[in-house]
Amino acid sequence: MRLHRLRLTAFGPFGTTQDIDFDELSSAGLFLLHGPTGAGKTSVLDAVCYALYGSVPGPRQGSGGQGMGLRSDHARQGTRTEVCLELTVAGRRIEVTRQPPWERPKKRGTGTTTEKAQSWLRAYDPGAAGEGGAGSWKDLSRSHQEIGEEITQLLGMSKEQFCQVVLLPQGDFARFLRADAEARGKLLGRLFDTRRFAAVEQRLAEQRRTTEAEVKEGDAALLADAHRMQQAADDGRHGAELPLPDVAPGDPGLAADVLTWAAVARTSARERLTIAHCALTAAESAQAAAERGLGDVRELDRLQRRFTEATKRAEQLDARADEMRDLQERLDRARKAGQVAPALGLRASAEAEHRRAAHEETRTRARLPETFADSGAPGLAAAARKAAEELGGLAGARRAEHRLTEISAERAAVERQERADDELLQEATGWLAGWEANRAALQDRIESAQESATHAERLAGRIEPAQARLDAARRRDRLAQDAASAHERALAAREHSTAAHEHWLALKEQRLNGIAAELAAHLTDGEPCAVCGATEHPEPARKIAGHVDRGAEETALAAHRRADQERTAADRALGDVRESLAAATEAARGAATTESETSADELSVAELSASVDTLRRAHAEARDRASGLHAAREALARAEREYDRRLAGQQEATTRAASRATLRDALDREQESLDTELTRARGASGSVAARASQLERQAALLTEAADAARAAADTAERLKDADARLADAAFRAGFDTPVTAAAALLDDARYSEIQHRIDAWRNDRAAVRAVLAEPDTSTAARQPAADLAAARTAAEAAAHRLRTAASGRDAAASRCAELDRLSGRAATRTRRLAPLRSAYDRVARLAGLAAGTSADNERRMRLESYVLAARLEQVAAAATVRLRRMSSGRYTLVHSDDRTGRGRSGLGLHVVDAWTGRERDTATLSGGETFFASLALALGLADVVTDEAGGVRLDTLFIDEGFGSLDDQTLDEVLDVLDSLRERDRSVGIVSHVADLRRRVHAQLEVVKGRAGSAVRQRGGS
Repeated sequence: MRLHRLRLTAFGPFGTTQDIDFDELSSAGLFLLHGPTGAGKTSVLDAVCYALYGSVPGPRQGSGGQGMGLRSDHARQGTRTEVCLELTVAGRRIEVTRQPPWERPKKRGTGTTTEKAQSWLRAYDPGAAGEGGAGSWKDLSRSHQEIGEEITQLLGMSKEQFCQVVLLPQGDFARFLRADAEARGKLLGRLFDTRRFAAVEQRLAEQRRTTEAEVKEGDAALLADAHRMQQAADDGRHGAELPLPDVAPGDPGLAADVLTWAAVARTSARERLTIAHCALTAAESAQAAAERGLGDVRELDRLQRRFTEATKRAEQLDARADEMRDLQERLDRARKAGQVAPALGLRASAEAEHRRAAHEETRTRARLPETFADSGAPGLAAAARKAAEELGGLAGARRAEHRLTEISAERAAVERQERADDELLQEATGWLAGWEANRAALQDRIESAQESATHAERLAGRIEPAQARLDAARRRDRLAQDAASAHERALAAREHSTAAHEHWLALKEQRLNGIAAELAAHLTDGEPCAVCGATEHPEPARKIAGHVDRGAEETALAAHRRADQERTAADRALGDVRESLAAATEAARGAATTESETSADELSVAELSASVDTLRRAHAEARDRASGLHAAREALARAEREYDRRLAGQQEATTRAASRATLRDALDREQESLDTELTRARGASGSVAARASQLERQAALLTEAADAARAAADTAERLKDADARLADAAFRAGFDTPVTAAAALLDDARYSEIQHRIDAWRNDRAAVRAVLAEPDTSTAARQPAADLAAARTAAEAAAHRLRTAASGRDAAASRCAELDRLSGRAATRTRRLAPLRSAYDRVARLAGLAAGTSADNERRMRLESYVLAARLEQVAAAATVRLRRMSSGRYTLVHSDDRTGRGRSGLGLHVVDAWTGRERDTATLSGGETFFASLALALGLADVVTDEAGGVRLDTLFIDEGFGSLDDQTLDEVLDVLDSLRERDRSVGIVSHVADLRRRVHAQLEVVKGRAGSAVRQRGGS
């Protein structure tokens, strides 16, 4: 994680916007954050934490809640508190902006309203197109929850871990060195989040209670199954043959007693099942015999009805025999006529084709002149060829006629161009005549606008000082009233303080006068006096009316002190107001802001306001006049371009006029030649195109008529041949004429219908004859009619007896099955109880071991303490690397697991002194030794927590106060260790007000405090 930039607005002690460039500070690797006490050094670190996590560390959150206490008391009323942090983490450059809730004035009416907190998260995309092509920022989210989750995921640590790892607070680690095991455990538990191990301890205790309950529950379920088996063994006619075992849940012998009783109950149930099975077998035999008899009667009845139905159907089929013979003859004639069908189709096609050809010949001859009425196909074709040859001779004349049209168009275009050039020359001549005057006017506009712009700049430089004097004058008048009020309050406070002081002195004097009575009140006979030592007190002093005791004097003294404090506060407030008034009065004086002011004497608010208004009006007028400068320059540029364009157009028009005369002469000569050629080609027609169109139409009609005549002759021949073939085919098929053969034809649908009717009649007659010829059917027809009702009654009675026996057998089998099921479940439950008891014993041992109460845990160390001890051992090892360097190899931090209070152990921390070779507690270190030991511990803890958080690289670290307790040599060694943290581009910020560090660390960020709030001043390391 590397910080780049931080921007604060109205945050903590900073009333205005402050920008901090961490990139510049980090370039030196080691930088110093310093400033006087209370200036706001820690507020810079609070701002970093607030930007990332939406809250500041520990109690610095403020009393307003939800960030209300973060707003600066020095901020203007309408300025909103905001923190914006730009950083790189996990390879991504992001920007986080947060605004806490704040009380702002209402836009309408009086009072205030609360604005909700706002948050923004943006990411830098180097691949996106931005200004200058260097990437752009992309908005990610405005949700507080989403931003918090994203930051936590990128950093990999909670706010507490971040504040302990990145913002290293030395005071916390100094207390950590002297703390007991319990306090160390709380701190380490927050940093390493060992709640999961405490949850494991709780989980094991819960499992111990759960498994114990499961064992007892299993015994109760086993006994419940025994009761269900007793109910299942009862057949409704006898009671339970055996009483249940006299046991209770949890008894060791319960499972064996229940399983033994279940075995006896199953044996009795199986004996009753065997008896029921024998009765069912006898009923099944009787029912089978009755069913066979019923089946024989049903078969006889079916055969007798089948014979009767077949006889009736045979009579109906014989009545349709003549109809079937007629249909068969119709099919035979249709098959013969099918041999003539191809010839009939050919003749019909030839006849239709001949009719179409004859009609086409008549139509085409009607469109020809009468001279061709008697011509045959050869004559018509010859006439068409002659017309085509004459048409081919007109191709050259056509081109000449087309060229003549083009010449007319070219002549018209020349005339149009001539008229356009004449107009252009007239317009250009007139415009160019006024060019010099127009250019001079535009130059005057530009010079006037430039003068106005210069004047506006001068006025703008005078407005700001004049406005500052006006604001100072208003502040001066307001502070003058405040000074008068403060003076009155200071006078009143002084008088009140003097009166209270006099009252206290008077009461004190009265008490001293009566102090003897106050001392006498505590005298006791036989005890020595505190003043004279006498043991006898014959005439002790007595308190008089109005006696002042110690309480009254102290009350008056307290009132005097409060009055004195109020007087001091009033004097201080009066001094502040007078100081502010003097500054405002001085600011209200200055050089004259207008030419009419001849001195810098003190002016009234009205005079200064009028002067500012005059300046603003003059500036607005000059700025309005100067705003036309760009337009005047553009107008001059356009006029110059127009001048060049018109001058060039005038020259081009002159050149075109000279070339048009030559073109006219050439067109006249070519037109005269073409007219002579076309006169010969047109002949009697009005034009060559008309003559060509006439010849084209005549050649097309002659060609079409010749083709139609040839087609009519061909179709007549084909029709004659088709008639001959049809007559021959009809004779061969046995028909007298082709008409008779056509009448005998059947279409496919009609032929299939008749054939289907014949086939169906034949199949039905064969099926009926087969039924009548069956031996079983004919034998059954000769027997008496079957009695189906009597056989059915006998079968139903046998079936009822079978159902009764089956019901008895099923009930006995159901009892056996239920007893088997319950016995199996009881056996399963019994098998489950053994592993449950074993699991209970195992979980109980683990729970005791994790809680530190088991005898196997020799050091009585809880699981969470064991994990924290391992982490503390890692921290001590990492801290020792830097501690040995800071202490010149003298000190080493080691972890100790010796027992402490209540017989527990695990979180001890000792230091080994190489000079003495002895190991002692870290609480025995001196102040300076405690500082660099705690610094080494903080850096070691930062490394371990970083690894624990997933190895997030921390490129920026801050180290808090504590350097003032070091001597020069130790300070150099500490700075060398911190300087070594710069390896791999890491930067370290030291938060301290030690003056010597300003000389040793060149890159500095100074926080300066003032009456209007704190501000930052930055100095780079170069």
